This record gives sequence, structure tokens and C-alpha cells, in this order.
Amino acid sequence: MRALTDEEMKTVLDKLANYMSDLKSLIAPLDDGDRYVFRLNHSRVYYVKLSIANLATSISRDALLSLGTCLGKLTKTGKFRLHITALPVLAQGARHKIWIKENGAQPFLYGSNVVKAHVGRWSEDCPEHQGCVVYSMADIPLGFGVTARSTTEARRLDPTGVVCFRQADCGEYLRDEDTLFAG
Repeated sequence: MRALTDEEMKTVLDKLANYMSDLKSLIAPLDDGDRYVFRLNHSRVYYVKLSIANLATSISRDALLSLGTCLGKLTKTGKFRLHITALPVLAQGARHKIWIKENGAQPFLYGSNVVKAHVGRWSEDCPEHQGCVVYSMADIPLGFGVTARSTTEARRLDPTGVVCFRQADCGEYLRDEDTLFAG
């Protein structure tokens, strides 16, 4: 496990900036003097308290399976891909949100995109191709995606028009349980 290089950190923060409004809150000092940091282990990026990351340095890289919250994976081409395990972190500071009705929750959790007919409400002034967190009407985060249209364009769509392209949803815990946490 090691700290991210400047280039890796920029890639991760750029991806998170698509979904979150305040990145400084991710690494701001906590009340107890500790803070959260990003660490890399087996091409996966973890979000963990610094005190725990320092304790984990005594464990060999091969023996360490996971640490903190896995945000995603750095690909061999240098891109960063968010995993569903990053949802709690993204939901805390989500800039744009979409709430889907009960009849749209199941198709979304089965891997479908969000269509206009399933949207209960959405954040105002959401631009096209911007990251958003998808919630149920009970304010439970279900996943995240990228908006297909801006809010004003989406209002004029027909009911079967795609509003949000799914990136990840909570259903992946069951669908991909064999490969989600595999190296």
C-alpha cells in the first residue's frame, strides 16, 4: 500500500469532482486531529483514516486485502473507474441528484438506465454529461450515473427518454459478487 502519485491523485480527484461539489471536505482534518487519505493497493484506490493507514504499513502488500473504503480502480491506461463501494462517499457531497419513483428502483437496480417516467424529482440546473447520484424517494442512495440531458432538456423528453446513464448501482453487490472484490 502506498500514497498516490500527483498524477494518480489528479485523476482520482477529477473523477470525484464530476460527482461532488466540495472535495476539500474529503481530506479536511477531523475533530480528533486525524484526517482521511487516499491509498493505492493492487491498483485499487482506498479512502481511509491516516491513523489506520499508518497501522496498515506493518502488513505486507500481498497479505493486505482491503483497507477503508474502496473508491475504485486505476486502469492500466491511467484512467480511474469508480466502484459501487464509493457510493457512501459520493452521496455525502453529491452535487447533482436524481430521485426515482418506486416503479423505477427495480429496473435501475437490475442495471438499466434511468428513464424520464421513473424520475420523481431531480436537482435544478444539472448540465448534460455530469455525474449524479441516484436516490430512492426515501432518500436512500441506490447508485450513480451520468446525466444524458440537462434538466431543462429532460423536462421536454418523452417518458421513455433516457435521463441518466447508469454507472453503478447497489444491485452490483449481488450481480458481481464473485468479481467485485477480486484482485
